[in-house]
Amino acid sequence: MSILVFSLILLAGAFMAGLLGSLTGLGGGVVLIPLLTLVFHVDIRYAVGASLVASIANSSGAAAAYIKEGITNVRIGMFLEIATTTGAIIGALLAIYTPTSLVAILFGIVLLFSAAMTIRKKNEHGDNTSNSKLAEVLKLNNSYPVNGEMVPYKVRGVGGGYALMTLAGIVSGLLGIGSGALKVLAMDNVMRIPFKVSTTTSNFMIGVTAAASAVVYLQRGYIDPGIAMPVVLGVLAGAFGGSKLLMKMDVKKLRLLFSVVISALAIQMIYNGITGKL
Repeated sequence: MSILVFSLILLAGAFMAGLLGSLTGLGGGVVLIPLLTLVFHVDIRYAVGASLVASIANSSGAAAAYIKEGITNVRIGMFLEIATTTGAIIGALLAIYTPTSLVAILFGIVLLFSAAMTIRKKNEHGDNTSNSKLAEVLKLNNSYPVNGEMVPYKVRGVGGGYALMTLAGIVSGLLGIGSGALKVLAMDNVMRIPFKVSTTTSNFMIGVTAAASAVVYLQRGYIDPGIAMPVVLGVLAGAFGGSKLLMKMDVKKLRLLFSVVISALAIQMIYNGITGKL
C-alpha cells in the first residue's frame, strides 16, 4: 500500500471517527485505535498517540460550535478539567510501563462499557430540584436552549462527579481515548445535567484532557506525524459535521448502530490482546 492510499484511507476513517465522536460525546478514539491497530497493524502505543492528537482536534472542532449554540456549560467544564487533567497525566505515565496486550484488553473492556452507555436511558432534561450548596458557590447552575427557549437546570453530586472525572482522566491517558462515556456518566447520572449539555461539555473537556496525556507520549516518541496529520484533518472535519447534525437529528438509531459496531471492535481487541497479536 502506497503512502498516498494509506493517508486517504486514514483520512476517511478519521472523518467518520470525528463525526461519531461528536454525535455521541465519546470522542473519536473509540473508532480510531481499532482502525489503526486492527486494519493497519500500527503499534498500539503509536495508535494511542495519534488518537490523543485526534481527540484534541475533535474537541476543538465540536466545542466551538456547541459554545456558540449556548449548550456547553463552560464553568462546569473548566472545574472538572482539573480532575481529568490530573488523571490523564497519571494514566499516560502508567501507559508507558503497561504491556501492549494488557492495554488492548483494557481498551476492549472500556469499549464495551461505552457501547452500553450509548443505549442507556438518558437524563434528557436535568434536575431542577437540587439544592447543592457547592454548585451554587461555584455557580455551576445554568440553562440551555430547547426549541428556542432557555430551560434552567441545577447541578448536584459535585464531589462524586469530580471523583469520577479523575478516573475518566486516568482512562484517557492510559488508553488514548476521550473517555467520554465516563464523563457523560458523571455529568448525566451523578450530577444530573441534561444529556445534551453533558455531551457537549464532554466534547469541550476532551481536548484539554488529551493534551495533558499527549505531552507524555510526545516526549516518549509515540506521536508519528505521518499518522497524526491525516487523522487530525479527518477528525476535525468530522467533528464540525457532527456538531451541526446533533442540532437537527434524532441520534437514537445512530447510537444503537454505533454500540453494535464498537462492541464488535471491543471483542476483537480483547481477543488480540489475549492471544498476543498486538
